[in-house]
Amino acid sequence: MSSLQMWASRKLVVLIPAASLALLCSALPNSARGQAVAEAAGANSVSASVASSIKPITMPKFPVTGAGSSVPASPSSSSPHLIASAGPPPEETNRKSLEASAGKDAGKLLLRATPVEAQIWVNGSIVGKTPLLLVLSPGKYQIEMRGSRGQTGKRSVDLLPHETRELAVKLDQLYPGRVTAAAR
Repeated sequence: MSSLQMWASRKLVVLIPAASLALLCSALPNSARGQAVAEAAGANSVSASVASSIKPITMPKFPVTGAGSSVPASPSSSSPHLIASAGPPPEETNRKSLEASAGKDAGKLLLRATPVEAQIWVNGSIVGKTPLLLVLSPGKYQIEMRGSRGQTGKRSVDLLPHETRELAVKLDQLYPGRVTAAAR
């Protein structure tokens, strides 16, 4: 084979795919043309071989426990990342703890708030929502009530032995309900 023939064959190896790609792009409608060019470029590129070597994502399988399962849920089989409490809510636990330590000289404290259904905190621990009757040992207590819209109220109560007391707190707004422009 002569050098002229070898030169022509090398040029044809490059020109034939380029000409066929150009012909294909001109024959397809505009919306499909970009797709065809991208697919042709991706089929011959390095990124196509890299993309095909990526492993598929697998999701971990968790044991089925709970209402729809025949296997009872045990603490050892549950996920440590789920924050589901198995016991009573903290309000109930804190309230029962206060009432259990009340003793024979216990007093009663009826707590009310305006607006109603405010959270009640006694000495920094949540004990429930208003209205609520607490049986407490005699002593001094810091009562805080928090409304659902950011209202708060704090009172200090000194409860005597066998005393029954009602504490009604009007909760104050933390932020103003309406903002008006000041006159200049």
